[in-house]
Amino acid sequence: YPKRHLSIPNKEHRKYPYLMRSVSVTRPNQVWCADITYIRLAHGFVYLVAILDWHSRYVLAWQLSTTVDAGFCVDALREALRHGTPEIFNVDQGAQFTSREFLDVLEAKGIRISMDGTGRAFDNIFIERFWRSLKYEEVYLKSYDGVMDCRASLGAYIRFYNHERWHQSLDYQTPAQVHFGCAASKAS
Repeated sequence: YPKRHLSIPNKEHRKYPYLMRSVSVTRPNQVWCADITYIRLAHGFVYLVAILDWHSRYVLAWQLSTTVDAGFCVDALREALRHGTPEIFNVDQGAQFTSREFLDVLEAKGIRISMDGTGRAFDNIFIERFWRSLKYEEVYLKSYDGVMDCRASLGAYIRFYNHERWHQSLDYQTPAQVHFGCAASKAS
C-alpha cells in the first residue's frame, strides 16, 4: 500500500523558496496550489492530484493515476491552465512537482514557483483542507470497485464541492461563486 509520504524529494531536482509568507491573497488566479493524495480501491490504490485556487478554493483540475510519476501532474497542470494563469504556483518539494517536465510548463508561462518547506503541511493548508473534506465527505463513505468507479464518484463530488458546497470561510458562498464572481446565495 502507499507510504504516508507521497511526495518524496529528488535531491537532484532544483528547489524554490516558499513565497507565501508575505503574500496577501485577495483575488482568484493570484495563487494556485497542487498536491497528491491516494485513494483506496477495493483492490489497490489510485493517486489523485488536484490543482486549487487559493483565494476561491475552486478545484481547477484533477487527475487520477495508478502510478506516482510526474505525467499525470503535468496533465492536470495543462488542464488548469486552460482556465487562466496564476501569478504564483505553490507546491511541495516532491519529485513530481520538481521534475523538469512540470517546472518547464510553469516557467514557459512566466509563473513564479513557490515550494513548501520540508515537512510543513500548513504551508499548503488550503489543499490539505480540501483533502480532508474530500475524504470525510466522499472517500471514507464509499467503496470504489475500480478506477472508473472512483473517477466518476470523485468527479461528482468535485462538481458538488465547486458549485454547491458553501464554505464558511468564503462568507457562505461556493468556490465557483467566488472564483467567477457570481452573485452569492446566502445561507439562511
